Amino acid sequence: MTSHTPRTVVVTGASAGIGRATAIAFGARGDNVALLARGRAGLEGAAREVEDSGGRALVIPTDVSDHAQVESAAARVEDELGPIDVWVNVAFTSVFAPFWEIEPEEFARVTSVSYLGYVYSTMVALRRMRARGRGTIVQVGSALAYRGIPLQTAYCGAKHAIQGFNEALRCELLHERSDVHVTMVQMPAVNTPQFSWVLSRLPRHAQPVPPIYQPEVAARGVLYAADHPHRREYWVGGSTAGTLAANAIAPGILDRYLGRTGFASQQTDQTRDPDQPVNLWEPADADRDFGTHGVFDDRSTSESVQLWASQHHGFLGAVAGALAGVGLAVAAAATKGRAG
Repeated sequence: MTSHTPRTVVVTGASAGIGRATAIAFGARGDNVALLARGRAGLEGAAREVEDSGGRALVIPTDVSDHAQVESAAARVEDELGPIDVWVNVAFTSVFAPFWEIEPEEFARVTSVSYLGYVYSTMVALRRMRARGRGTIVQVGSALAYRGIPLQTAYCGAKHAIQGFNEALRCELLHERSDVHVTMVQMPAVNTPQFSWVLSRLPRHAQPVPPIYQPEVAARGVLYAADHPHRREYWVGGSTAGTLAANAIAPGILDRYLGRTGFASQQTDQTRDPDQPVNLWEPADADRDFGTHGVFDDRSTSESVQLWASQHHGFLGAVAGALAGVGLAVAAAATKGRAG
């Protein structure tokens, strides 16, 4: 086993889901992990798991849509844990509804958290990293950074924006031959608590579009990207590769397919609880720790062949995964077409 020098890592959105799984994974390597999110109960639960795994945790309640709060958090991290080596952006919020049912202030809030939160966090991290001439920023993205789907206009818009922002920033860092690196990890559908606390106007309980992956799969992708940040991006999950390939080849066909299937595939058979918590304006996990996983454990996988391929075989592995994903997507479409 190779030795690992503990690093100072900041993870936003660290109280649940991908952010929490990522923080725990860094902790298992003995890193010092700063946990940024709004929900106190979720943050404290995550901190316990980071420390149980072998790391050191620092809880900093932070709303990433507020640049001043992010700047203050970064200053505290460096005062208490030392210079920031890795910054991972995960924090987001969303609204599940047709676009015409979303209020302007709701759309603006999603954009402020899910896009500007990444921008502000990258600003404060980059200011410190460029001064030292080293550091890595990992943007946790999504297949939806390339391919919009119905019922998630605000979230898809934010992920597309992050994609463009990160590409432009990477070019600037390459121009100045910086040893500060930015990379992006595009995620598939993941079993996180967001589906139990997202603001939803759907008739039934929201769900990730299958296949669904566990947060630990996503976390492995983030850790690898943090260790190998020279690649511009990584894809996690065969469904991610298949979606991106299909969108590049036949986006119009995919529009129609998603228009036909995208509403039902994002809802379970269970009626939505009208009293479920909503985390858009206030944290849902302020007084209750939802943990790392969502409610779809029995339908989620802990493995991703595509993730392994992208890490071990570079471009050819990604292409192979993409072709496999396309085959699965076509087969699924054909099966649904026959069933319909």
